[in-house]
Amino acid sequence: MVPMVGKKFGRLLVLQRAGSNPANGNAKWLCQCDCGNRVTVDGYALRSGQTRSCGCLKREISQLSSKKNPAFQKNVGNAKNLTDENGVSYTSRDLTKRNKSGVIGVSYDKNSDSWYAHLMVDYKYVLAKSFKNFNDAVAARKAAEKRYYGQKRKAE
Repeated sequence: MVPMVGKKFGRLLVLQRAGSNPANGNAKWLCQCDCGNRVTVDGYALRSGQTRSCGCLKREISQLSSKKNPAFQKNVGNAKNLTDENGVSYTSRDLTKRNKSGVIGVSYDKNSDSWYAHLMVDYKYVLAKSFKNFNDAVAARKAAEKRYYGQKRKAE
């Protein structure tokens, strides 16, 4: 086992072992973040740099990024600007450059070798299901869109 107690990974200082991760058998470690929070983290996530804080680092980066985004700033405090007239989030409706599948709301998880179909309406997932087949995930997403949008999207 890799000696971890007393080592620092990003903002996290390893305090003590906290058992094992049942999903993969990796050691889990109790860590103290520079901000004062304590979190339990998978040892591999620490060593590989996947986890560098309790979550405060991501929040700070997001906060800085949002302050530099004029479109975001225009909508701060007005949640109505984040969804369309049907309550569907614009992020659930519009294809972004991060999308790798080519279909909005369909993504692939290589760890489970599965396709996932998602749709959020009024800040709640109305579809969050995994499929072994890409076409099944797309069909589920399209069916959910028809049900919750009441019609097909214009982008098709």
